[in-house]
Amino acid sequence: MNTRREGGLPIWGVASKEEKAQVKFEQRSLWKDAVLRFKRNKLSVGAFVLVIFLVLFALMASVYAPEGYDKQVYTEAWQPPSSAHIMGTDPFGRDVLARIMYGARISLLVAVVVNTASLVIGVPIGAAAGWFGGALDYALTRLIDIMSAFPTLLFAILLMAVLGSGLVNLFIAMSITAWIGTARLVRGQILALREQDYTLAAQSIGATSWHIIWRHMLPNSLTPLIVSVTLGIPSAIISEAGLSFLGIGVNAPMPSWGKMLQEYLPYMHTHGYLSVFPAIMIALTMYAFTLFGDGLRDALDPSLKD
Repeated sequence: MNTRREGGLPIWGVASKEEKAQVKFEQRSLWKDAVLRFKRNKLSVGAFVLVIFLVLFALMASVYAPEGYDKQVYTEAWQPPSSAHIMGTDPFGRDVLARIMYGARISLLVAVVVNTASLVIGVPIGAAAGWFGGALDYALTRLIDIMSAFPTLLFAILLMAVLGSGLVNLFIAMSITAWIGTARLVRGQILALREQDYTLAAQSIGATSWHIIWRHMLPNSLTPLIVSVTLGIPSAIISEAGLSFLGIGVNAPMPSWGKMLQEYLPYMHTHGYLSVFPAIMIALTMYAFTLFGDGLRDALDPSLKD
């Protein structure tokens, strides 16, 4: 709600140009300070560079291997890493680097879809529970508690066993429980913000509940949501890798880092490079997104302002 000052006291009305400029300056300062704090964290900056590299690495898959991820050249099977094949070839003569790059696409796609689903499902549920309270809050909170009682990975395994393996089914199985943390987070934020002055002012002029939630409360909850999504990406990637390693993730011959580990595990003692490279990519990706998320959390936390 905008205000202007008259006689030193705030009254409801239209803000002056100076007050609007001050608000914009404060908003810019908040994000500018966050960027400066993030830049001072060299480890997080390095992780951010690694995240950019991983995204570009996945996008360049069709450039490096335009023929796709399943081109087989049997005369070049079992080739160790060399200038011709940087990460070697597998038993079918497929280039391991090409499969790693296409596998990066699968991992990042799963992470994006699952975290998007967590926002689409979790934000409205958490907002409704926190704002309306009462019986609705009780019912939605009990639903969240019931869903939280299921071990996430075991529940995904059960769903994949029912639905069958495949990329779309993987999205469904992982998204069904991914929203729980987001709903809890949003509910807590709404409970903390609904008694703020600007919320009460919006109510006093007849603004609808969902208008207040989407226009005033969720923008003020954006910081923890950004951090939650960033930290949720490595969780989704490792879950996808685990399901694919168990053979209930993506279908062959579609490459996935977890699927590649499963396929190449029998050759660990004779051709160890086949398993080492997918394992390294999983570790690097987890490391990069986790450190990046930690850096974002520290940078966006106003209590850490110098």
